[in-house]
Amino acid sequence: MKILKSIPLLLAMLIAFSSICMAEKTAREIDDDSNEALIKFYHEVNGGKRYLSNAKAYVVFPEVTEAGFFIGGKYGEGALREGNVTKGYYSITAASIGMQAGAQQYSLVIALTTDAALKAFMDDDWESEIDVNVAVAEWNAEEESDDVDFGSGMVGFVFDSKGMMGNFSFEGTRFKRIKPDID
Repeated sequence: MKILKSIPLLLAMLIAFSSICMAEKTAREIDDDSNEALIKFYHEVNGGKRYLSNAKAYVVFPEVTEAGFFIGGKYGEGALREGNVTKGYYSITAASIGMQAGAQQYSLVIALTTDAALKAFMDDDWESEIDVNVAVAEWNAEEESDDVDFGSGMVGFVFDSKGMMGNFSFEGTRFKRIKPDID
């Protein structure tokens, strides 16, 4: 029971530490990396391009780095896009505690499929709770993206994964609007 009382403190410390330690990229670097990630996404996720074209907006995190050994965290920076136009830059930060070990990097695209989801995400600090607010997308090559309904206003696609991370943990994730330097 004592460990449950210290979870919020550990999560807050990890989020603060990862936010301070991660160097922000410039807006141009985030946009360039996001463009490259989208090319990989369209290649790896059959129907992904059409799915994103039907979304209200989407957020591209070209590189999310995650590591942990009982206590873990992840961090990445990305671009919010409506159509193909960048509307803002965001960071993803998470801290977790539980049975976990390993390190990995991956790309993440979150499709915002409703106006309510877009409005909720665009708040300056949006935090997901322990329950799942973002559905993770999976479909096979025969399915068409128009036929896929994940039952959520936010659908996440994880792709281009490197490394290995196993976990069974409690996690809090925070999305925060950032203002990178302009080249």
